[in-house]
Amino acid sequence: MIKKSVKIVLILCAVLIVLSGILVGFRVILHKPTEEKEIYTVKVETYENIIEISGTVSAAQQQTLQALSAGTVVAVNVKAGDSVKKGDVILQLDNTTELYNLAKHDYDMATTRISGSSRELQLKETQRLSLVQKVEDRKVTATFDGIIADLDVAVGDSLEAKDSVGTLVNIDYLVAEVEVAETDVSKLQKGQEVDLQFSAYPDVIKGYVESWPAIGEITSRGATVVKVKIRIDKYPSAILPNFSFTGKIQIEAPVDNIIVERNAVGYENKKAFVVLAKNEERKEVKIIPYGRDYVKILEGLEGGERLLQQSKSPKSGEKQQRNNSNSQKNNGNTSNRNGNGNGQSGGMPGGGMPGVGGMLPM
Repeated sequence: MIKKSVKIVLILCAVLIVLSGILVGFRVILHKPTEEKEIYTVKVETYENIIEISGTVSAAQQQTLQALSAGTVVAVNVKAGDSVKKGDVILQLDNTTELYNLAKHDYDMATTRISGSSRELQLKETQRLSLVQKVEDRKVTATFDGIIADLDVAVGDSLEAKDSVGTLVNIDYLVAEVEVAETDVSKLQKGQEVDLQFSAYPDVIKGYVESWPAIGEITSRGATVVKVKIRIDKYPSAILPNFSFTGKIQIEAPVDNIIVERNAVGYENKKAFVVLAKNEERKEVKIIPYGRDYVKILEGLEGGERLLQQSKSPKSGEKQQRNNSNSQKNNGNTSNRNGNGNGQSGGMPGGGMPGVGGMLPM
């Protein structure tokens, strides 16, 4: 009887041990960490080939209104904001003395024509030109069609020669002179589009390259630059001469690149593919390298898609260990099969795709 009881106890212990093992196994299986695939988003990145610029805009033409000789103001014919035509008299200085001298000279010339020699008459005609110019110098005239931007003078004011009293501008269009580094001058062409951004106006204003000289200048920083003239034909009234801007000269039209991390791309039979995260649909794509960690999608995607991870980047130290191992196997030769000597990430077979020339991520 005792032996039978012992046997039953041993059987029960064995069953308990087996059940415990099964429970532990299930627990290990249930709690085994599952490795989730990372999701990558396809991005659209704009590549721009530009020359960055900055400066201030000026009126198309600008005249400083100043007296050419000393005298008293006897007439002011315009005010600030008025439009004038080329040749209009803006202000007049007292010219009594100059008119008298001219009239007396004309009288003397008439006498010389009667009794004087031809040589003496020729000298008086030359002298008359000087007297006429002195009469003209007693007034300030407009040298082009424009608008009186400012005028600070009144009848009775006494002016000295070269005193400035105002400004005349032509604002049919605006111009700017910007510095372009010598290394970028070869990229310039007349008519190239220029995007200008003013702090006084929210939108981009369009201009274009008008001209640049055939000689460079050395700045105070020791850099060689060329002064390029920018012209703006259409602009809002909120932009005034002397407003500052930043901008860019468009060398080429912007290009949109569709890119994604290398690890989002898998390969089968030397063909690249991706897997959409939303429905695990597999799509073939055409790609080329884009920097070290990205590829550029040539066909198959439009941007914005979410993709499942297809390969892993080597952990820190793994790549070096793998290269060291390959180096030992190849007796010190570290070049891979395509001969470029670069390690490959992302599972690309056959040593990877050919490189991209002249296209860098912004």
